[in-house]
Amino acid sequence: MVVTTLLAVAALTVATAGTASAYQPVNVVHTERVQVGPYGMTVGFSTWPLRAMQSLDFTFVPDGGINDKSGTLTRIGPGSHQLLRAQPLARHPRKRDAWGLDVRSLNAQGDWTFRFQIDGPQGRGVGELTNLAVLPQPGPPMALSWSISILPLIGIVAFLVIAWRRSRSVLAGVT
Repeated sequence: MVVTTLLAVAALTVATAGTASAYQPVNVVHTERVQVGPYGMTVGFSTWPLRAMQSLDFTFVPDGGINDKSGTLTRIGPGSHQLLRAQPLARHPRKRDAWGLDVRSLNAQGDWTFRFQIDGPQGRGVGELTNLAVLPQPGPPMALSWSISILPLIGIVAFLVIAWRRSRSVLAGVT
């Protein structure tokens, strides 16, 4: 009877389990159009409005698809002092018909620029998505978050120090 019940529970668990979230499709909630030389491109965002330090998916879909094209993306942060090196545009791991960045964040608030370079049958094209507004990070400031999260560690260390001192004094009295 117990074995039958366990098998039934296991079967129900497997039958009703959903797919892993890592394999869920990319839900694009906002798009922007960019002209990259002779190529039109749609830039998609899985979260809108954008916030600093918030993970999201980016998709980049040139008109006509990505099969006969290659390209690079350069992200330029606020004030142009955060120029990140150009990276090749690669297929998005969960949206295989598009280029993209999976679970990335922009690390500072302000106006960002995405510079694209595409090489394809019509030659090389360069274009930019400018004034991409990134709002302040959601939630409390990072220093406050870290301060609160370290409190349990401080408590554990204090507990261990007190326990160690007491056990030492008890052992010292025994000998």
